[in-house]
Amino acid sequence: MAKTRRKLRSTEWFGKMDRDGMAHRSWTKNMGIPHHLFDGRPVIGIANSWSELTPCNAHFRDIAEHVKRGVYEAGGFPLEFPTFSTGEVLMRPTAMLFRNLMSMDVEETLRSTPLDGVVLLAGCDKTTPAQLMGAASVDLPTLLVSGGPMLNGRWRDQTIGSGTHVWKLSEMVRAGELSLADFMGAEACMSRSAGHCMTMGTASTMASMAEALGIALSTNAAIPAVDSRRYVLAHMAGRRIVEMVHEDLVLSKILTRKAFENAIRVNAAIGGSTNAVVHLLAIAGRVGVDLKLKDFDELAHDLPCIVNLMPSGKYLMEDFYYAGGLPMVMKEMGKNLHRDALTVSGRTMGEEIADAECWNRDVIFNWDKPFKKKAGIAVLRGNLCPDGAVIKPSAATPKLLKHRGRAVVFEDIEHCRQRTDDPKTDIDENCIMVLKNCGPKGYPGMAEVGNMPLPPKILKKGITDMVRISDARMSGTAYGTVVLHMAPEAAVGGPLALVKEGDMIELDVSKRRLHLDVAEDELRRRRANWKPPKPYLDRGYAKLYTDHVMQADKGADLDFLVGKSGRFVPRENH
Repeated sequence: MAKTRRKLRSTEWFGKMDRDGMAHRSWTKNMGIPHHLFDGRPVIGIANSWSELTPCNAHFRDIAEHVKRGVYEAGGFPLEFPTFSTGEVLMRPTAMLFRNLMSMDVEETLRSTPLDGVVLLAGCDKTTPAQLMGAASVDLPTLLVSGGPMLNGRWRDQTIGSGTHVWKLSEMVRAGELSLADFMGAEACMSRSAGHCMTMGTASTMASMAEALGIALSTNAAIPAVDSRRYVLAHMAGRRIVEMVHEDLVLSKILTRKAFENAIRVNAAIGGSTNAVVHLLAIAGRVGVDLKLKDFDELAHDLPCIVNLMPSGKYLMEDFYYAGGLPMVMKEMGKNLHRDALTVSGRTMGEEIADAECWNRDVIFNWDKPFKKKAGIAVLRGNLCPDGAVIKPSAATPKLLKHRGRAVVFEDIEHCRQRTDDPKTDIDENCIMVLKNCGPKGYPGMAEVGNMPLPPKILKKGITDMVRISDARMSGTAYGTVVLHMAPEAAVGGPLALVKEGDMIELDVSKRRLHLDVAEDELRRRRANWKPPKPYLDRGYAKLYTDHVMQADKGADLDFLVGKSGRFVPRENH
């Protein structure tokens, strides 16, 4: 076993030759652990977000075993522990409500236990940012292993993508173009293996962000969950984290300003989810990097998308991996990437991607002949969103990126669903759908309801997109001309709360402008009559959340969690 070059945190628990040391070792030995594992070798935590209530992460027990093999092989002592798990598909009112809670769980576990380093196992949308937020707050040597995407969905002769085809086929049913029986038939074909969404939704985006940030090993983002190479990656992560402890390669040495700039630019190149904005802002806030909403526009608004994946394109993550995966995308980016940024491998990003090759140019395009031009996330400003809003141009209808329309207003998501399906609602394809009270405090948790369903009477005309505006988020698997993350949100009295039926709204993405065409005097009168909505729940974590959550432009983290408190050893427990 390699000798440590410094005193490890874990020796404060396991290295003491006294009563407390005996207590720590002896109870741990009830798991059949031999005494020689307490000889000063690095203790590696495996933070496992496994849960059958989080289907995307339900295969993590197997991944954890492969991480353990690597840790043992490198002379470390692995200890697996569960974390809170927030699953997108089953959790209500939204998994985003519990992202910060999960981060608190990870942070407090890492700090309060005898760990020298940690491997984070994450997959479903919020588990990746939540674990990174918690780990960043403690700043141990940290490495993330994603669970990997599902295999491509196959329905009849079609390739179908999780999430993207849920929205697409559902709209076809509402338009009368697809029978309910056929819709249900597609259900059984969409998710046919372990893993997270295989579109470039939020889960795949955040796995890509982990790799782009340098906190995951190369190729982490795209290896399918059931490919044996995912287990090899987990094994190598176990080996590498032990080396990182010896090197004292802590998370803050990886998560630098350059790393976040790389991630923002990579998100544009892959056509990644708008959800990456709130997650990267929150992670940066924990580690102390001064990242702002405007950075997403300034750094990447004119960058192209070179990945032809759903929802912006045709292919899925399995195809992306076979084509060369994220290393090839970053290699294509050339000078647009900080190639000297450090990664968990101990090598620079430039060294990591130097040997990448492309095997399918219909999936990964050349940088100078991109799949879509200027595909970065656009940050909008105006009297409707003084603190900003975002839109994903690559998923929008080009002709709607400049639009003026009459507002059709929904006070909440239930009101939206009721009015949208009501044939008497005065709405046509030129209108702008406006949804309120779905932001961080309003929902609470900022649910993925921003891609409001279109009215059946409009779908039956063959129209599949309209301008939609809200303080909500939308699934990374979704698409459309959808303005999201309006800040301040309606529930705290932001201008969105003042919009009334029939108001005219102007959207001009090229000028980064979103304007409510209502006089200031009238807006002041409306504000004087505005009353905040009642809270969702006046107790427990929901109350803590609504009392302390920041707005979308600040990453929707809790205000008292910003900044890291470090890896200090707490006082003894007896």
